[in-house]
Amino acid sequence: MKTAIPIFVAALTLTALPVRAGETDAVAKAQTAAKTWLALTDAGKYDLSWDSAASLFKSSITQSDWVKAVRSVRSPLGILKSRTVKSATFTRTLPGAPDGEYVVIQFNTQFANKASAVETVTPMHEKDGSWRVAGYYIK
Repeated sequence: MKTAIPIFVAALTLTALPVRAGETDAVAKAQTAAKTWLALTDAGKYDLSWDSAASLFKSSITQSDWVKAVRSVRSPLGILKSRTVKSATFTRTLPGAPDGEYVVIQFNTQFANKASAVETVTPMHEKDGSWRVAGYYIK
C-alpha cells in the first residue's frame, strides 16, 4: 500500500542543502515544532494540527479538506508504534514555495498496520519567529 498526502510539498525534499554550523539551532527548533505537530496528528486532533500549521500550509488547503485527507490516510495505518529521525536538512529554497527558512525532516515511522513508512515533515520559520509545519507527506 502506497499512501501519500501531498499538500504543497511533495517535492520539498528534492533541493535541501546540508546543515551548516549556524543552522543547527534552527534545525533543533524545527524538529521540536515537527514533533509537537505530529503529536496532534497522532492523537487524531487533525483540526488542531491545521490550526497550528504554518500560514503557507493553511493557504494551500482548507481545514475541512485537511481533516478529510489526513483522516483517510492515517486512520488505516493504526496507532503509532515508533518514529525516529532519519534526516533533517536546512534549506532556504524549495520548489513551489517562497524563499525562506525551512527544515525538511524525514522520519522512519512504524504504525500498527504499516511496519515501515517514511514521513516527511517540513517546518518553516514564520515571520513571528516561530517554527510551524508547512508540509507533510507520508509514504
